[in-house]
This record gives sequence, structure tokens and C-alpha cells, in this order.
Amino acid sequence: MTRVSLISSSAELRDRLQPLTGSTAFSPAGGTGDPASLLAQFTGLPPEVLIMDCRADANGKLALAAVLIETYPATGVLLVSDRPGDLALPAMRVGVQDILPPYATLAEFGDAVEAVASATRNRVAQLTEVPAEVTRVVPAGQVVSVMSPKGGVGKTTVATNIAVGLAQRAPGSTVIVDLDVQFGDVASGLDLEPHHFLADVVHGAARYDAVVMKTFLTQHKSGLYAICAPNVPSDADKITADDISHLLHGLAAEFRYVVIDTAPGMSETTLAALDATTDLILLSSMDVPGIRGLRKELDTIRELELTLDSRRVVLNFADHKGLLSVADVEATIGTRVDLALPRSKAALTSVNQGIPLLQSGVRDPLTKHLRNLVDRIATPTRPGRTVESPVAGAKPSPQPASRWQLFKKKGTVAA
Repeated sequence: MTRVSLISSSAELRDRLQPLTGSTAFSPAGGTGDPASLLAQFTGLPPEVLIMDCRADANGKLALAAVLIETYPATGVLLVSDRPGDLALPAMRVGVQDILPPYATLAEFGDAVEAVASATRNRVAQLTEVPAEVTRVVPAGQVVSVMSPKGGVGKTTVATNIAVGLAQRAPGSTVIVDLDVQFGDVASGLDLEPHHFLADVVHGAARYDAVVMKTFLTQHKSGLYAICAPNVPSDADKITADDISHLLHGLAAEFRYVVIDTAPGMSETTLAALDATTDLILLSSMDVPGIRGLRKELDTIRELELTLDSRRVVLNFADHKGLLSVADVEATIGTRVDLALPRSKAALTSVNQGIPLLQSGVRDPLTKHLRNLVDRIATPTRPGRTVESPVAGAKPSPQPASRWQLFKKKGTVAA
């Protein structure tokens, strides 16, 4: 029998649900302001389902439910509310599985409790899955990472234009992720005012439920979805490489294209993104410090032995009157340059307005070159990627070291 507890100030509701809850029904007064003190009131094992009456202080109960679900994933939450429609979206975002009105029958509460308990068990099973020894081919979206060893080279401008261009081909199929977790500019580059940020997507219920995750995305006029960098730089400390790996795996399963605007250099989160990347855009400005940094970055990528479907070297702010030519750059970095983006006055206006050139369609040489880059990325067919298929009871296969571990072991620095 499912262990059920109730938090409610209503004596009538406590009495009516007593066949479900037994003696574990409490008034919200007295130490139920946080999950630890709340669960301390339960004798024996914690409940599998906690029914929370949120007719009073709905916001406080939702906040408590969010912390409870994050801290105790084996406990599911069922809310009681006389305005379930208003609470449906915020409740789903924190991981609440269901909401019932207070006048629901005992049988309806019983059915909802069993459904919540089943969903919670499935979630816990996903958290404790053992990797399998066998593999299968799973269709997955392209993960396009735009990287640069240094800042100020137009990386966000290129990433947002790629994302808008891909979204125009198939609206709703593309998401851009701002992985410059401290000072990302994707929101500004797309003229967005997001209500939710990267930290909201990688934590809580969104981490385990694709439907919940999508409610945290910000939609752009072009049909593009965006996950913007935290609006408070200190929130970056809460985001780990494992969070990023998990997020990108989930996004690639839901979207045809995942575009990543990385932070300059090779941080832990950038290396986590590289592990998931199929299409890598290496961007540099045409100056000596930028090209030297690009050469170091290429050397590091070679040492990490990355397997990519595609890798392209792109030069920004190209100027045939400059001291460096494309041939000079190729001789320095030891590989060919795939595309040179010209200097453009329209680009500055685009950045200041938050309207990518591929969105506005401004007639400019840079617009044509960016469109060409999108065409190269959007190939008609892509091979499926091989991923491990989880099988209960299978022995775990040896796990390779992460890019971050290899990076630290080699002692490589990409400036």
C-alpha cells in the first residue's frame, strides 16, 4: 500500500482522506516550513506521496514543494487547490505531478495518489539506471557549438544568426543555449526578456521531464527557442559540467538543431558541450592574438581526439586590406579556413537593436555569408548517433574520462 501523508489546516479534509493517510495528516502549523522539519514529523519511512492543501498561501506551498522534490526525489507531491487552472503551470515547473480540487471524492484522490506514486517511482528509476553493455542507434539532433579562444570576436553574433537561420527553415525545431554562464549576451542579441534562465532548466523537475523543461524556454519571433545565461553571474556557480551534459543530451533528443554559444576559452562547461557537439564552428578575428589563440585551441582539440561530424574554421572581421591574409592564417593554424566573414557596418546596428541580420534580411555581404554558413550546417540527412541503451541489471560498461578530466591531465591551456 502506498504511504500517503497530508498537510492541511482543514479538519474536514483530514477526516475525509483519513482512509488514505491513516494517522499521518498534519496541520501546516508547527515546523512544516522546510522539507527536513516536515519529514521529521513522519514516523518510519517518508511518504511516497505528500498531499499538500494549498488553498492558503499557495506560493509558500509551491516553494516548499519545489525544495521537497529536489531534496527528496522519492516523495511525490499532489496539491489540493480551488483554482487548479491558475496553479497548473507553476506547479508543473516545480515537479508537482497532479492537482485536485478539494471537493474531489475519496476514490478520485485514491486514483491520483497511485498515479503520482507510479510517476515518482519511474523518476527514481531513471536516476538510478545502470548503463547497459549493448548499444543502439538513436536519432538525435545536430549540436552546433560556436567556440572562440578569446572574447570580442563576434561569437554571439554568429551563434544567434546561425540559430535564427536554422529556425527559419523549420520553426520550433531549433534551440540556442547560452553557455557563457556568467556574462552571456544571447538575450541581448535576440532582444529577449526571459523570465527563466539556464539554472532553472538544469535543476528541479525540468532536469528529468522534457515537457517541464520546455516550459522554461523563451520563444523568439523567428520560432527559435532560447535558454539564456543566468541574469545573476553568481548563479553560474550552481551549474556543473554534469548539468550541461544532461541538458544537451535531452535537448538533442527533442530538437533538430541545438546551437551553443560558448564562453571564451575552454571552461569545464565548454568541454562538456564539446562532448555533445556534432558540428563545431571555431571562430577568430583576423589579428595576431586571435590567430595565436585559435592555433592553441586547435592543438588542444586534436589532443582531446574529438570525434565530430563536422568542424569549420571561420574568420570574422575579414579585411583584404589588413596585414594578415587568409593564406597567412592557414599557414599559422595548420589547417584551411572554411569561411571568412567580412566587416560590416550593418552588423553593429544589428547588435545594438538585438535583431540578427538573418532575421531582418538586411542586404549586406555579411548577411549572404551567414546564410551560406547556415546552408552548410543544415545538411539534408544526418547519421544517427550511437548511445547506450539502458537495460535493467546490465553490468556498467567502462566509462571514458570526461573532456575536462583529460584536459586537466594533459595540462593543456588554450589562451
